[in-house]
Amino acid sequence: MRRFALALAVFVAAAVLAAPAAAQTPCAPAPAQTAPQFAGTTPKLGDVVKNPGGDGGEVTTAQAYQYMDAVDRASDKVITGSLPARTWQDRELRYAIVGRTERLTPAGLQGVRQAAQALRNPLTTEAEANQIIASNPAILWVASNVHGGEESGTDASLRVLYELADRTDASAQRILDNAVVVLLPIQNPDGREADTRRNFYGFDMNRDWFARTQPETDGKIELLRQYPGPLFIDAHEMGRKTYFFPPNADPIYHEITDEAVSWINNDYGCAMIDEFTEQGIPFFNRDLYDLFYMGYGDTVPATGFGAAGMTFEKASGDPIATRLYEQYLTQWTSLSVAAERKARILSEWASSWHEAYTQGVNGFLEPNEIVNPGNEVVTDVPTEPLRHYFLRADDPSKTREVQAIVRRLQRMDVQVYQLNRQLRVSDYKPYGRDRQAVTLPAGTYWIPMAQMQKHWVQAMLNEDTYTPFPYFYDVTAWSQPLLFNVQGGSSGLELSPAASPAPQLGDPGEPAIGRDALKVALFQTDDGTSAIESSGWLRYLLERRWNLPYQDVTAKDIGSGALDNFDVVLVPNGSATSGEKALGGRGIRALQDWVGAGGHWISWRGGTELAARIGVTTALLDSPTTDVPGSLFRVQMTSDPLDNGVGPFAYAFYEYDDVMTASNPASVAMQFPPAASEDFFISGFASDNTEAELGGTAAAIDEPFGAGRSTVFSVEPNFRAFTNGTQKVLRNAILGAGAGTAARASGRNLVSAARVRRSRAAAKQLVGSSATIRLSVERSSAARAARILRRYDARYRVQRTPGRTAFLIANPRQLAADEHPFATRLPSALEQAGVETIAFRVP
Repeated sequence: MRRFALALAVFVAAAVLAAPAAAQTPCAPAPAQTAPQFAGTTPKLGDVVKNPGGDGGEVTTAQAYQYMDAVDRASDKVITGSLPARTWQDRELRYAIVGRTERLTPAGLQGVRQAAQALRNPLTTEAEANQIIASNPAILWVASNVHGGEESGTDASLRVLYELADRTDASAQRILDNAVVVLLPIQNPDGREADTRRNFYGFDMNRDWFARTQPETDGKIELLRQYPGPLFIDAHEMGRKTYFFPPNADPIYHEITDEAVSWINNDYGCAMIDEFTEQGIPFFNRDLYDLFYMGYGDTVPATGFGAAGMTFEKASGDPIATRLYEQYLTQWTSLSVAAERKARILSEWASSWHEAYTQGVNGFLEPNEIVNPGNEVVTDVPTEPLRHYFLRADDPSKTREVQAIVRRLQRMDVQVYQLNRQLRVSDYKPYGRDRQAVTLPAGTYWIPMAQMQKHWVQAMLNEDTYTPFPYFYDVTAWSQPLLFNVQGGSSGLELSPAASPAPQLGDPGEPAIGRDALKVALFQTDDGTSAIESSGWLRYLLERRWNLPYQDVTAKDIGSGALDNFDVVLVPNGSATSGEKALGGRGIRALQDWVGAGGHWISWRGGTELAARIGVTTALLDSPTTDVPGSLFRVQMTSDPLDNGVGPFAYAFYEYDDVMTASNPASVAMQFPPAASEDFFISGFASDNTEAELGGTAAAIDEPFGAGRSTVFSVEPNFRAFTNGTQKVLRNAILGAGAGTAARASGRNLVSAARVRRSRAAAKQLVGSSATIRLSVERSSAARAARILRRYDARYRVQRTPGRTAFLIANPRQLAADEHPFATRLPSALEQAGVETIAFRVP
């Protein structure tokens, strides 16, 4: 199969109009639009909300909901409802469904849902599908404001709601005749009210889609399961000028269907180019690359629901009227395209589910392909058949983890079975191991690829993601068995095991906390993005999952002796420099005295750098010189109590983290296996010399420190609250009594003044952080890359290794890629300049 490469110029951000390419393009023109005509029976926003947002700003959450209710009351073409979830601050998540009146009755909506599910059923014949398509609408989604401070998509969708409810002209009627439109104007009410990108716990919810840790995400996907369809718009704002809409840039995850990519590029992308060009509105495309990671509001609808998942980004600095209109224009144009081409799009949508099933029968994985002209695939997807996945259920210490994975699969409509009796599998491939013959016991979970959700099964249970192209945000691996650290594997054989459908499983919860008297403090080093997120993920874990009481402490509290009342202090990722400055001499001495007198320091990433800077660890830290933008590494568990219930190995999420070695090897509690050993394994992208740099180094050090204890992780053990396997290691560190056996036997010489001095000196030499934008190029391209960076007035440090030059680009405001003024512009600029890129990563 071939993905359709859109024969257009590579559009770059500009203050001038971007024009489409020559006539050989496969683009069809945008649907003709009739002049709007209104019945006048539906109130306008200003009729209901007298001062939207105050002084002409964006509407508040309450105002948006007030208006949705008013339109619902006035129009029989609209019904509203609430998602089966509320935010952490107890706000509703409201939606509106728009369509012809008879389709919005309970029976009518049931028919719409049933028709969509029948089209997804791979056993539905082509003739049956054609009958369904002829008499049923397409379900089209418009969602906005997943980032709380990116408000204009909400206001635009309220205009779409009004026009669909009140317009009587042919263009509006075409959408109503051929579609049911689901509008989710505010995905993040708590963030909208606080004017913050993230939600109450600091989660970027456009990274949470597969894990569904947050209620806002979970409720949205449950509604999407009820109303699946071939279009999902996710409206955003960004720090750059003008407007971004598809076509996207590479990489694209290999299991996203050709149909979805073609709709995105050749239907919707073309139509929006046509419409913006006609109206003289500047725009750009082919610069964002978020159709890879399975946490986004475009990728998951595409992979899990077969939709054209699209991210729209409007410059956040433009006036609200401009932002609202351009967001409205992309939404209305896309709905118009889907309505005009409903029969073809639904036919292709139905065909894609049948094709998925057929691919599963044959054990065929979709290959990596490049959409952008001029790019090349750097990693191929294996071609040997893969027909089955298995999850072992015979380890009592992993019962909760296995249940959680199975539940996660079932809640995306994956068919999961359990073996009724033993099954001999001669080509069984355990994760990260060579093929071998095994006998799987009865009760093992079996997930066949021959099913509707074949693409999602591969996305969730893969051993590797086979990153096709070296441009990333911060995640290139998310395999569920690795994240949960459970045993499993795959087979390519044609098997027909005796098995029964697995019962629908519930949330397994977490085991009760056994140390009720434990007093825990949390120290957040600063108010930067890295600290907000890492601390927020931790607060969510402590409060909502573990039910472990804790108290926030400030640097001032610490300096005043507040830690004397606590047993443990947790220091998540953040700026070590800011934390050290905030503590000052008094706070640093207080921490040193507290640990030495019996306190337990636990930290990770920037918190571990702080530990080294202030002298409460003997760990030696060094800056990484290899490129790993967010991958899973198998790590060895080497010491109690951190390995309790974990097993001999876990999988750590590593993302340009410091390379850590121990002053005393006996204190290593979790380490990367030795280079070239059969245990060293990476899922995701890593440059060639990664194994040599990380092999044998420490991922966690657990050491006696005076009468106290210091446990430091180089990695984030609770990344986005979905690295469940290393969450257990962190839990053991907090609740376990005393540092590891081997380290205890070594005595207090671990904290000799000389070792502490070496640790502090090494930490002072570190460069870069989790917020740093990183570009690695071949040495021969370094000068060209530097010229590109100077074009954008980028501030950077240079790191040179044999054959590689890395640019560590300052990001002092810790902006995400879509917030940054030039980060997403670099890939196309580098490509056009002929720069040989090894890796490019933005946070």
